[in-house]
Order: sequence, then structure tokens, then C-alpha cells
Amino acid sequence: MLPMDHDTTSPPAPVAVVGAGTMGAGIAQVAAASGHEVILVDAAPGAADAALTRLRAILTRQVTKGRMTDAEAAGVVGRIEPAVLVDGLPEVGLVVEAVPEDLALKQRLLAGVAASQPPTTILATNTSSLDITAIAEALPDPERVLGLHFFNPPPLMRLVEVVHGEATAEAYLAHVAALMRAWGKTPVRCTSTPGFIVNRVARPFYGEGQRVVEEGIADPATVDWILREKGGFRMGPFELTDLIGQDVNYAVGASVWEQTGHDPRYAPTQFQRGLVESGRLGRKTGEGVFSYAAQPPAARPEPDLGLAERLVTGPVETDPLARTVAMLVNEAVDLVRREEASAADVDTAMRLGVNYPRGPIEWGRPIGFDVVAQQIAALDRAFPGGRYRPSPGLTDGSLDE
Repeated sequence: MLPMDHDTTSPPAPVAVVGAGTMGAGIAQVAAASGHEVILVDAAPGAADAALTRLRAILTRQVTKGRMTDAEAAGVVGRIEPAVLVDGLPEVGLVVEAVPEDLALKQRLLAGVAASQPPTTILATNTSSLDITAIAEALPDPERVLGLHFFNPPPLMRLVEVVHGEATAEAYLAHVAALMRAWGKTPVRCTSTPGFIVNRVARPFYGEGQRVVEEGIADPATVDWILREKGGFRMGPFELTDLIGQDVNYAVGASVWEQTGHDPRYAPTQFQRGLVESGRLGRKTGEGVFSYAAQPPAARPEPDLGLAERLVTGPVETDPLARTVAMLVNEAVDLVRREEASAADVDTAMRLGVNYPRGPIEWGRPIGFDVVAQQIAALDRAFPGGRYRPSPGLTDGSLDE
């Protein structure tokens, strides 16, 4: 029997969240709002208490805005207990680790938790990029280790990637997916492939725009306008990476590149590397692709609308939107072909995780997967080197309905 199984008359099993940063505190809030007693643990003295204080202030504002009652807010806060010692945890049904992206740290932490918890406690890592199999290698029972990749901020973002390593037991994966639905989330399943679904499939959204600028085809403001106004994306790649932080986005891309053996499909651009090396990290530093200086107020460059119209009616090699969509479809199809995620889960993940106007598989069907293959082949002829290679899944009929 799984430790968190309960009937409707029993209280939900306790949950421990290790790491009281933004992600950890948000996950603790989600679990507590769903009725779980939560132990929020952080090795830094006072960190968990400080997180609880911040949460109390957030919930107070929610009450003021009429989005929840005083009793509901008090219930959430009252179900979270701050703590410092991981090895002193009482028995819980689920542990979610949300510490920094350091493989050795996560291995040590989960190995310590495993030694002090019953063998049925589920051990989850909130990693966004590390290999679940590698994390589980340090444990004597890796079948109970899995990834629960929440998106920031956890209370607001619906998507959770449920990631399995080579040894993860199916019973735990199915159970945790059901638990996420009970928490009001939408789980998608995937193997522990570099970047999982969202961070893997999204790479072309940033990379193609940067390459279009490097190639002198268009300026960033024009590329952003095309992706927003013609493609339906909420933000263009340059304004979005300025918001995320150029260093953060670069690090994710570099991680996928390294984990895929320096596959040229994921090679970082010199354009973004230069931004990071010069300290132009985006909104947080006041300068990125665009300027965000307050004094005097920074003027945003205007897109060249005439150029934009010419590009989107021209060949794929110079069309930022067609290039981006073709590469997104290609990446998604390759993920499905390798059986690392289902087509439905890939589409759901990209709509909910990064707010794409439609899923890439869904996008590829009306275009025609054979047409996408031809577009990728044309890009490969124009820009040889291995980045542009059509997935066999585009033409082998594996996605035929």
C-alpha cells in the first residue's frame, strides 16, 4: 500500500518540503492548501520561518482582495511547520526536495532522508535539469525516486512534470500524478531526458530568434513583433529572455547542450553568450537585449513593420516565425519518436508551461509534418553544421492519426 493512500474520511498524509526558497515555499503552500500537514525544512537557521512570514503576508493580500477568507488563509499557514534538521523529520508520505541544482547535494540530501524514512515514502526532486537516474543512484531503493518539476510560481502555475528515472516504479509515478491532480495541477509524464519536456522543446524559441539577429536578417524588436503579432506568442524571444534573465536562460540551454553531448541542435549562441559575459542580463540589471533604465526612461526600439511583412511571406530561411515553429515541431516530434513523452503531454506541457498559443504537435498537423521536414532540410542546406536535421518522426508515419 502506498503511504499517501487514504479514503475520503482520512486526513491527507504529511508532506515534507526541503528548501525554503521561492520554489520550496510555493510547493509547501500548494500542499498545505490541499489539506496536508507540511514540514518546511531549510538548513539555514531562520530561513523556513522567514518563508512562512512571507507566505503569511501574501495570503493576507489575497484575503484583502477577496480571493480567500481569513479562515482559509489561517488554515494554510497553520498547516506549515518550519524546521531546520532534515534527519529529524517525522514519518511523511512524500518528500519534495527543492534545493539548488547541485547533483552531489541532491544525492546526499535524499540519501539522508531515505535512511530516516520508511521504505514507502516517496522521494521527489524538483530539479529542472538534472538526471533523475543519477540522483537516485545514491539510494539503495531508487524505485521510489522521481522528479516533480513545478513551474514558478507553484501556486499559480498548473503544470507539473512528473519525471521517471530508469528505476522508478510505475506505481509511484501513477500515484504522484493522481496526487498532483488532487492538488489542482496538470501532470505530464516524461522520461529523464535532458531538459525534460518544456526546457528541451523550448530551446528553438530562443535560439532561432538569436540566430536570425546574428545572421543580420532582422533586429530583435522586429523578431519579437513577428513572434507576438504573427505567431500568437505572449512575448517574443528577446523580451522574454530579458525577463527570465539572460544568464538563467543561457544556463538552461548550456545544460541541455552539455547533457546531449554537445549536440549542435542545442549549441548556445554567441549573441546570448556575449550578453551574459558583458553583464547585460535583462530587466534585473537594467540592460539586456533592450534597455530598462529608469532615468531617463528607456525608449524601446520600434520594429520594422515593412521588413516584418516581407520576412513572413518569404522563404523559411529568412522567416523568423516559420523557422521557429518548424524547429519547435521538429523537437517535439523527436521527443515523441524516442518515446520520452506522449504527443498529448508534450502539447499540454508547452501550452501550460510556457504559454504557447498551441502545442507544437498540434501546430505541426495543419502545416503537414512532411512540409516541416522540407523546411528543416532547407535550413540545413542554408546553414550546415548539424543544427538543422529533420526528425525521422516527421516522415515515418508515427504521428499519423
